[in-house]
Amino acid sequence: MMDVKIITPSGLYAECSATQINACSVEGEFGLLSNHMPMVAMLDVSRLEIVNQGEKKEYAISGGMLHFINNKVNILTDAIEGNEEIDLERAAKAKERAEKRLQSVDVDSRRAEIALKRAINRMKVKKAL
Repeated sequence: MMDVKIITPSGLYAECSATQINACSVEGEFGLLSNHMPMVAMLDVSRLEIVNQGEKKEYAISGGMLHFINNKVNILTDAIEGNEEIDLERAAKAKERAEKRLQSVDVDSRRAEIALKRAINRMKVKKAL
């Protein structure tokens, strides 16, 4: 069993126990089980899955960092939304706005690409894509 803390700039988002964590780092997908070797991973804009004795919870995260040592997991992220918190209509509108910005000449393309990636990620977690 692992103790998990998810922390955002606003403070502690969630604290729970987990038997497994599935996430995506900037280097690829990975899974954590109890007694894994210590690790630090930079998280990508992706789906985070926390499993506790067969019960799965999915979250859309906007990147961040995961630190694991001695069955304690700290996840630091700028933004996180649980599946039930995701507003599908809002995510679809954000996707449209980002796509329009990418077609514009005067645009910060990196920022628009990240916004598009975050919107698509939320829609995937909500299972709408």
